[in-house]
Amino acid sequence: MDDVRESGFKERTRVAEARERLLDVPPIERAERVSLSAADGRTLAEPVDAARNVPHYPRAAMDGWAVRAEDTFGASDRSPAVLRPAESPASGAAVRVHTGSELPEGADAVVMVEQTDQVGRELEVFDAVAEGENVAPVGEDVEAGQRLYEPGHRLRPSDLGLLKGTGLDTVELVAEPEVAVIPTGEELVQSDPEPGEVVETNRFTVSRLAERWGADVKRRPIVTDDREALRAAVQRDLTRDVVVTTGGSSVGERDLIPEVVDDLGEVFVHGVALKPGHPVALGRVEGVTVVMLPGYPVAAIVNAVQFLRPLIKHLGRMPAEPLPTREATLTRKIRSEPGVKTFVRVQLDETADGLEATPTRASGSGVLSSVALADGWVVVEEQREGVPEGETVTVENWEYNQ
Repeated sequence: MDDVRESGFKERTRVAEARERLLDVPPIERAERVSLSAADGRTLAEPVDAARNVPHYPRAAMDGWAVRAEDTFGASDRSPAVLRPAESPASGAAVRVHTGSELPEGADAVVMVEQTDQVGRELEVFDAVAEGENVAPVGEDVEAGQRLYEPGHRLRPSDLGLLKGTGLDTVELVAEPEVAVIPTGEELVQSDPEPGEVVETNRFTVSRLAERWGADVKRRPIVTDDREALRAAVQRDLTRDVVVTTGGSSVGERDLIPEVVDDLGEVFVHGVALKPGHPVALGRVEGVTVVMLPGYPVAAIVNAVQFLRPLIKHLGRMPAEPLPTREATLTRKIRSEPGVKTFVRVQLDETADGLEATPTRASGSGVLSSVALADGWVVVEEQREGVPEGETVTVENWEYNQ
């Protein structure tokens, strides 16, 4: 690799190409047995079959009376069938049942309570029922042994309810991608900054995002701008699937992490046609992917969404669903550089004329509030040179919780 401090970013890789190179790695093969209570949003590693019938007994589908259907034949409003309430069904008898009750042995139908009238010791039935009417038979919902889900299916809360109902308490899932987040920079402190110092926030933000996206995250201590310290920090986490560093990814004298990673392995992208945050770098060391995010908080977030999110989804065999969007009218012109994919933070307002999107005034990549107080961002594609006021734009909700 050439000395990037000499060459700078003479060429910047397009976002789509950088992502394609990043994802050129096989998904993880590890699997783990997990309880249903912890399986929401996780991906199945094995097919799942029902362990039992649902329902596992014939049950009443309505409140009413369990009867032998033949005893109601010919019943009508003018000529009701007359049965006797009883504890067990027999010829001419009816048993009171509620929705979900087990159908008494000998009964084969349920008359809805609205179609009956109890008069003394007699039950008048005003509607004939057929055999099996208002009855949920064994296995009506799910049959024992029925294939429910294939490997790769991402479990939802409704899936968990179905699995529990069919007799399962655990499932075999794809193991969560293991990610280490390492903040770098000699100016970083945990709290109470002096002049020239900065409170470190990227580790917290990026870690939480990675956890939302389905990763098992280790948060590492701040590492100063020293080659040997950075080298040791990267090597420590080569047992994980992904190493994420924040800060030191550009081409300045203290931006050492790309050189360290390239010395240990390979940096295959350094500099992306993206704003804010073009100094991102991507590499691999001993098969472990290293995502080197810029230190400015907004740049770190933009690049995490563009690169770390799809990587986690890919490794964990999870669907990389598109971020949810809303359409809005732009209230102020957006400027952008041709050939650069630009992410413009906006605030949304409901008006009488519809939804409006206003670019945030504070737009620098170090201004974290410009993201925290925004409702999403507008993506200006590389082929465009700005977006005029009044145009309908698509606003992405980058903080979508998946």
